[in-house]
Amino acid sequence: MTAANLITELASRGQHCFTMDEAVAALGSSVVATRAALRRLKDKGVIAMPYRGFHVIVPPEYRRLGCLPADQFVPDLMEHLGQPYYVSLLTAARYHGAAHQQPQIFYVMVAKNRPSIVCGAVRVHFVARSNVAEIPVARFNTPRGYVTVSSPEATAFDLVGYPKHAGGLDNVATVLAELTDSLSLEDLFEVAKLSPAPWVQRLGYLLERVGAERKAASLAHYVERMATETTPLLPGRTIVGARRDPRWKLHVNVDVESEI
Repeated sequence: MTAANLITELASRGQHCFTMDEAVAALGSSVVATRAALRRLKDKGVIAMPYRGFHVIVPPEYRRLGCLPADQFVPDLMEHLGQPYYVSLLTAARYHGAAHQQPQIFYVMVAKNRPSIVCGAVRVHFVARSNVAEIPVARFNTPRGYVTVSSPEATAFDLVGYPKHAGGLDNVATVLAELTDSLSLEDLFEVAKLSPAPWVQRLGYLLERVGAERKAASLAHYVERMATETTPLLPGRTIVGARRDPRWKLHVNVDVESEI
């Protein structure tokens, strides 16, 4: 069997990802010879390698990308690596209907930091959250299976927890304004238990800012009981001269404005 025939056979079976070890076994050749054969297919745009030793088959409709879209290979890659994950931040918000701005990067939450992936025009950025396996998720269908995405409530908490990865707090507020209808009072409270107290404080404040007072109310009770310190609304910025918000135990050290 040639490498080209292998790709055709895998695609005919609906398999769009394969490893170097699988290719070596299927072709019955050496690692060096297999690598050379796959490199020729990669040069033709037939396959791509988003991760060392992990290849994806690129059908004609995605050749301009130089790779499969991230949601079509990330689930298989994370299974290959044996690591829990979920799609997060602005990418997750898009799945839940908050599409005010289309993210150029595909954000994935993992337990430990990993290097970003650049595969053709596709960019995948990993963000670390130690309890990733405990976070509520939803599944969305893709043309090649399904992808795991943080729930709307978990997405909201991640946005306030990692504002630098979400375009800053103004953009976070804009996305939250689009997410509010999808947020469950009960689920917000449950995800609060899995999140650092400052995230709960910031999310409650921002939900009030975007007019979701009822959704924020469930978090206010949590903050009253569990938040022991007054924290800055924007981490890393001075709190000198900042107004203190007693309800959320926050130093409001930045003005936040939603575009919606």
